[in-house]
Amino acid sequence: MTTTYAALLRGINVGGNRKVPMAELRKILNELGHGDVKTYLNSGNAVFSTTSGDPDALAAQLEAAIEKHFGFHVACMVRSGPYLRAVLDACPFPADELAGKQLHATFFSGPPVTADRFAGIDPAAFLPEEFRLGDQVLYLYAPGGLGTSPLAAALSRPGLLKGVDVTSRNWNTVKALVRMTESVDG
Repeated sequence: MTTTYAALLRGINVGGNRKVPMAELRKILNELGHGDVKTYLNSGNAVFSTTSGDPDALAAQLEAAIEKHFGFHVACMVRSGPYLRAVLDACPFPADELAGKQLHATFFSGPPVTADRFAGIDPAAFLPEEFRLGDQVLYLYAPGGLGTSPLAAALSRPGLLKGVDVTSRNWNTVKALVRMTESVDG
């Protein structure tokens, strides 16, 4: 059985550092034996299909291939199309009423991230900004955008997510990845 996944690469093509051209990323995914390979934007989003049912193994395989090809490590998270659809459907904020830059999904790798990690953050101090936890994802409402968000800065302070890789996508990108995975599946 074939499953469609999205690969989310962390921290590439930002400020001229860690360049991973999307054409080369597509080539790497094809060389790994994956089909239906497409990329979205230039910020490390790829969709592909494969018979493997292990997203963590796929992420490790892609990380190794990128490191071999480019000479630097890039954390990758691989999520199935149905998982991304569930993230979209479970959004605790009124996504249809918000601009895509106001809502973000931060995806977590590794062990489950629970609310106790964020116990030191006073939600009232950051209003109107808010966050909620989902299944290996943090939903962030930042009306002024991510780049100027005091809450985003607090959530990304060193040590808070020790041992967990994270990567964020704005809501427009999440919706696009869901559409892309569903178009392959269907």
